[in-house]
Amino acid sequence: MLLCAKADVVMVAKTKLARILFIFYILIQLKNISACKIIKKKRRNGFFFENISYFCIVKHLKMKIKSLLTTAILLSFSYITPIDAHSAPNTENGAFVSVESNIDPMDSVEVSLLTCSPHEEIYSLYGHSAIRWHQGDIDLVFNWGMFSFSKPYFALRFVFGLTDYELAAYPYERFWPYYQQWGSSVTEQVLNLTNDEKRTLQHLLSENLKEENRVYRYNFFYNNCSTKPRDVIEKSIEGQVVYEDKNDFQPTFREMVRECNRNHRWSKFGNDMLLGVKADLATTRQEQEFLPMNLMTDFAHAQIYKDGVYRRLVKEQHLLVAPGVQVIEQDFFLTPTEIAVLLLIISVCIALYEWKSSRVVKWWDVALMTVQGLVGIVLTVMIFSQHPTTSLNLNLLLFNPLPLLFIPAVIKGKRSLWTKLHLMMIILYALGGILQSYPESMWIVALCLLIRCKK
Repeated sequence: MLLCAKADVVMVAKTKLARILFIFYILIQLKNISACKIIKKKRRNGFFFENISYFCIVKHLKMKIKSLLTTAILLSFSYITPIDAHSAPNTENGAFVSVESNIDPMDSVEVSLLTCSPHEEIYSLYGHSAIRWHQGDIDLVFNWGMFSFSKPYFALRFVFGLTDYELAAYPYERFWPYYQQWGSSVTEQVLNLTNDEKRTLQHLLSENLKEENRVYRYNFFYNNCSTKPRDVIEKSIEGQVVYEDKNDFQPTFREMVRECNRNHRWSKFGNDMLLGVKADLATTRQEQEFLPMNLMTDFAHAQIYKDGVYRRLVKEQHLLVAPGVQVIEQDFFLTPTEIAVLLLIISVCIALYEWKSSRVVKWWDVALMTVQGLVGIVLTVMIFSQHPTTSLNLNLLLFNPLPLLFIPAVIKGKRSLWTKLHLMMIILYALGGILQSYPESMWIVALCLLIRCKK
């Protein structure tokens, strides 16, 4: 887009009449400037957005031709000599020689990484990142976190790792109020980029905004709203981004997810059930940056190395929106651990009743086996998900569809085979705890199921 602007011009008047006419000319130009609007014009280094209103190009050209004619008449009549503000005097011949201005428009561009702290919406428990492009009146946010719950089969597609997110660019003034409303802070890190790097970044952002590129396949750990800004920034840098050594900090994906869900026990429990063995492996610095707060910390200490020279990646850091008061939404009144304890108490009571009465309470076995089987179906389906950390999940040793197949036999009193198989499942599950971290309540549930392993 092309912004209508006037360069500062120093006018030298030789006569009193020339000064008067010059003032009259300035008034005409100011009137033209106030009427000028943004003109939609394709430009190699420009961004294009649908929500900007435009003047008619023909009308604008008429105004400009009229302005030029007026200028020509005034200049020829009053002998006014224009001197550009960036002209330099030639001391060799004593005359002022106009030197062509060589101003790079990228000088006025400020590129920032925006980091938003988490808030209580389930999709915002991990924070958010975006890129801000600020140049004069242009103040845009490039946000890779746009999605819609209204799309068909959104929940099912999310479970299978088939969720599509997209990039959107919109004014910064529409970005920050949302996070202020939820009590989240917004931190800005102004990047220390050269003009050529800004141009490269501008080109990459324009390419990403194209209709065929803006939609991408979302992945919670490896391709999300935090990794996308990082990748596009790193691609625009001429040189190598050197990050601070973090060998002493290698949390697992599960540990980081648990920390983000510490105030939401059921969300934490659900994640622990779905994440498999791979989520318990130590992560690298790059993998940890799926969390926006980790990316912000890494950027703050990173440097750019080129031709033997280091320069900081972040030039300055500001707190744009201060953290506010957040109301923690209450989960179900019973936590997963409390429900597990309740199941254990019921199982113990039923076992005591069966011991005294020499009777078997089949309905309790059927209830437990039904829960095991239904949860097992979900975990079995997740094997085929594109989420990389759900393919090998040892929770399947205890929760799988097999109990559903043995329900008829248990109802008929033929439970010997199921008891042996069930006991083997529990033993293997316990051994699997060496490799995978289970939800905190699952050991209680396993004990509850062990009590039911009897002939």
